[in-house]
Amino acid sequence: MSSGNSIQEEERNQNFVRLVSQNDTAIRLYVRSLMVTNDGVDDVYQETMLECWRKFSTFREDPEKNDVNQFLRWACAIARYKVLRRKRDYSRDKLVFHVEVIERLAAGANEQAEQWREKSAAVEKCLSEMEDASRNLLLSVHRPGESVAEIARRTGKKARQLYYKIDGLRTILLQCVQRRMLEDCTS
Repeated sequence: MSSGNSIQEEERNQNFVRLVSQNDTAIRLYVRSLMVTNDGVDDVYQETMLECWRKFSTFREDPEKNDVNQFLRWACAIARYKVLRRKRDYSRDKLVFHVEVIERLAAGANEQAEQWREKSAAVEKCLSEMEDASRNLLLSVHRPGESVAEIARRTGKKARQLYYKIDGLRTILLQCVQRRMLEDCTS
């Protein structure tokens, strides 16, 4: 394989990993919304990701559609077919949706996945606009093994003060996200 092909292949791989990591939760939620129970969600998700990888060379983003997460829609379409296939394969089970129900759920789930992605982008943008110290404090309480009591002990501040500060930061973040979502709806 030539050096040019290996560079293109590496760029393709990196692009795929980037798109999957950006949309992982939304795709998983989409799959879950189409299934009766949690049983098999991970299997269908993995099958979807494998199929996305196999077909990624056929995926093309339309530069005219900057505001639409085209990869998410493409992956969700593949996921829908994987759910339908699983339904067909397990049609003897009692808790199986009819194809029409899955199609209706898919339409609603597409919208929910896109909304989740928009909210996630708004949260990231609002967090990036916060002062470093405020952002670090707000995010620190969500890290595994961290607690307000531990942070208070480390910083020499009172836990109650930190709770009030974190609550205020969460309110500011929520207001920022709501404002961004409203701006997106009106633009």
